[in-house]
Amino acid sequence: MTDWLEVGLATGAADRVNAEAGVRAAYQQAGLPPPETVVWCGSPRAGALTAAELTARGEAGRSVRAQVRTRPWAVARAEATDRLGHLEWSRHWVATGQRNWRLIVDRVVAPLRARLEDELGDRRLTLLDAVLGQHDAAWLGAHEGSESLSGLAQVARSAGWWWPLERAAVLSERPVELHRDNLGRLHHGEGAALSYPDGWAMYAWHSMPIPPELAAELPNVTAERIRKEENAEIRRVMLEHFGFERYLRDSKAKRLHEDECGVLWRVNLPGDEPLVMVEVLNSTPEPDGSRRTYFLRVPPETARAREGVAWTFGLTEEEYRPLAQT
Repeated sequence: MTDWLEVGLATGAADRVNAEAGVRAAYQQAGLPPPETVVWCGSPRAGALTAAELTARGEAGRSVRAQVRTRPWAVARAEATDRLGHLEWSRHWVATGQRNWRLIVDRVVAPLRARLEDELGDRRLTLLDAVLGQHDAAWLGAHEGSESLSGLAQVARSAGWWWPLERAAVLSERPVELHRDNLGRLHHGEGAALSYPDGWAMYAWHSMPIPPELAAELPNVTAERIRKEENAEIRRVMLEHFGFERYLRDSKAKRLHEDECGVLWRVNLPGDEPLVMVEVLNSTPEPDGSRRTYFLRVPPETARAREGVAWTFGLTEEEYRPLAQT
């Protein structure tokens, strides 16, 4: 069986021969003649612009996305529901598609589409005509082996987004780089989180878009540079990349309070709320016998270490009475 999550998150050059064969099969399965021309582009952005230009000039006819992608998917869903029943289909979707949808569509496609809509302006409607290629892996896994979807599945295994028109198909390459955090969100602190062969790229920190120049600066950022940054959002990104513990140390943080729960530290940030953190010692020793130190960010009004640790558990200082602290 195909690992559809791997397909949806794949990077590297498209398999153009197989992709074009899949396009022809998808047209045939939709009852359409194959496209006369196949145009390759280096990114979804370039693909959208090319499809919009071809459509505007009347050279490729109208979009046939409804026939090629929308109807076959609807038919496949209906057939699966009839075969399995509504309850079993729901269970089947949870087992085969739900996680892939979350990690591919919610975490990658949604921010990608939002960025494209911003950049394309009055040509953004072209995105409605796109077939998502590899990103259709989010739902294709639930229909593994469906003959009517085999063309779409072949393109998904081989290429990125594509635009089916009456007389032409516009296909785009897969990304050359894709970086995500532990939750699957676009994230990279030393370059583009998502980039394509033609140079188009997206920069993000835990899904939050950031300017390219910030991504270039992060590897060498210093505590002094963080202090001088006036934009609070950018400063927070810098802080997370630099490390709170390191920043507290390099900024000569003020020691506010200490008790059996830990040490409370504070650093004032210009134009932003103070950075207040509790330093705690893990009660469980490491394999070598040492004990790791953790820093927990707490509300700026926190006055005592126990109060801060209690807050991280959703408790008041009076309610926090651990038998053993871990």
